Order: sequence, then structure tokens, then C-alpha cells
Amino acid sequence: MLVLGIETSCDETSVAIVRDGRDILSNVVASQIDLHRQYGGVFPEMAARQHILSITPVLREAMQKAGVTWDAIDAIAATYGPGLAGSLVVGLNFAKALAIARGLPFIGINHLEGHIYSAWLRLRPDQDAPLPEFPALILIVSGGHTELVLMEDHGVYRLLGQTQDDAAGEAFDKVARLLGLPYPGGPHIQRAAEQGNPRHFEFPRAWLPGTYDFSFSGLKTAVLREVEKYRKPAASSKKQASFMPVVTRELPVAHIAAGFQQAVIDVLVGKVLQAVEQYGVQVVVMAGGVAANRPLREQMQKALERHNVALHVAPIALCTDNAAMIAGAAYYRLVRGERSPLDLDVDPNAPLAL
Repeated sequence: MLVLGIETSCDETSVAIVRDGRDILSNVVASQIDLHRQYGGVFPEMAARQHILSITPVLREAMQKAGVTWDAIDAIAATYGPGLAGSLVVGLNFAKALAIARGLPFIGINHLEGHIYSAWLRLRPDQDAPLPEFPALILIVSGGHTELVLMEDHGVYRLLGQTQDDAAGEAFDKVARLLGLPYPGGPHIQRAAEQGNPRHFEFPRAWLPGTYDFSFSGLKTAVLREVEKYRKPAASSKKQASFMPVVTRELPVAHIAAGFQQAVIDVLVGKVLQAVEQYGVQVVVMAGGVAANRPLREQMQKALERHNVALHVAPIALCTDNAAMIAGAAYYRLVRGERSPLDLDVDPNAPLAL
């Protein structure tokens, strides 16, 4: 089965064609990072407008790279949420219009479910990596979400815990901004941390005992307090706020980045190990943009190996938003006979599991 997937939940315009939920024939992504970098984050209205400009050329390129015609496409899938409403509308309506015009089945996919199924994809048909088995513990770590989920079968989820404030990826972006690093923060924090000592600063870990919930706001505040020690207030004036941070001595960016990154990793790994022990699972799937962080991948792998638990994580290229993961997730719903109505609306706050 060939599924054409469309993803426009945030600032990536992507179209992909995937065979049987596994093999990627094409996966074209038009990034808007350069457009939003000046704002230090995604500007929603600009993102939606750029999706409108990009989606048709991206579709054409995806079809061309896959080397297929419309006669070969069996179904169309698109993200309906969660995400930015204006961005979601572009991709969802485009997908529904294609389904109507081509007389093809249509299905809406939850963006978080798409991230999960990125671990089922392979970049080349000759890759023989095993598929995750159930039950599986799912750690979703992205810019907007941090969730721990028990996946009992395809499409069957039980939410165990989630962030109570900032998502892990959001914390990376905010701390990067404090350190004067570019957007998006994750890769730049990782790069800076390579030159730092993670034990130079002892940043707090919010364990929230008795739960599988997460909290990163306290960690972010601790980093802010440390940064403030290297700054002083500027002289006040009529045209200037009475307090404006000014760097007075060199900020130890590498050490702060390393300490912050390690604090996040410790909590993520610790929560996963607790859940592995309680639920007796033998498989962990890690998904989302933060799953591209190499120290997180390495430390999670080592920790789970000590417990004889298998870790499945997508190739780094598939951790960030892309349409291949949407097409991959759609396959497993389509083979169960699921379809979405053509009046399906976007849901910016759509939950994966209740």
C-alpha cells in the first residue's frame, strides 16, 4: 500500500510517499527555520502563509522523487493536530481536496502518533532493523510535548505522564536564547555542551515523586539565575527600562549548556527506567525532535541495555517533523479499515491518549 502523507503542523511543509508503513519512497521537507530565526521561535501567521506557498511545489517534488503517478497512490493522510491552527488548516484542507479530486481514501493522523511511528520507518529497503514489539513504552520528547505513554498495540495508548509546564524541546529553545545561541536551540545546546563540563554547575532535577510527569520550568529558572550572575543592570534613562541585562564577564556558555542538557537527560532516562520496572516492558520507543540529541540517545541506550530492554529510535533525519511519519502511522490505521470523514477539522490541542 502506498500512502501519501502531508505534514504542516508547525513550520515544516512536508509531503512523503511511504510503502506499507515502512519504506520511504520520498520525503520532501521545506523548512522555515531561516524565516523564523529572527523571532527566536515560530511566528504562526508567517508559518501558515509559507505553507500555502510551499505545499504544491513540495507535493510535485515528492511525486517526482518517488517515481510514481497518482494511479499508484492508495490513500492520503494528513496531520490534523496538535499544532498551530493556521498551519494545520493548510495541510489538512490540501489533503482532503486531493482525496476528493482523486477519489482516494483519506485519514487524519495525530502528530504525536506520527512521531511514534517514525521508529517503524527505514531509510533504505535493505535495512533489516527489527520492528518494535508490544507492549512498548513510548517517550515523546519534542518542542511542544513531553509524554510517557504505554502503547499496548497499534493505535492503543495509555498516558502515564506528561510535562506540567515546559516541554523538553521548549526548554532547550528558551535556555539557548538565554545563552545567546541561535534558534532552534536543541542542536546549538548540544554543540556548545560538547566543550563543557556537565558537573561544573549543579542544576536541579524535578523528579515529581510518585508520578511519571515532568517539569522543566524550575531548571530553566535555575539557568536564568546563573546567567544573571554574569550580568549587571544598565543605567536607567527616560528611553530605557530601569533594568536591562548587560554581560559584564564572559558567560560560561559551554558549562551551562552541558549542565542543563545533562539535567534534562537524567530526568528523561530516570522516568523511563522507573516505568520499565513498574510495567515490565521489554521495548522502549523514543520519538520527537529532542530524540535527535546524541547524548540522550547514547545514555538512554546504555541505561536500557543494563536492564536488557531494547531501544527503538528513528534515524536522526526522521526525528524532526516530516510527512513520512504521518504516512507511516496512517498505514496501520488504514489496514484496520479506518477512514476519516471529509469534514474532519483541525484540533490544535489534540491529545494522543486520555
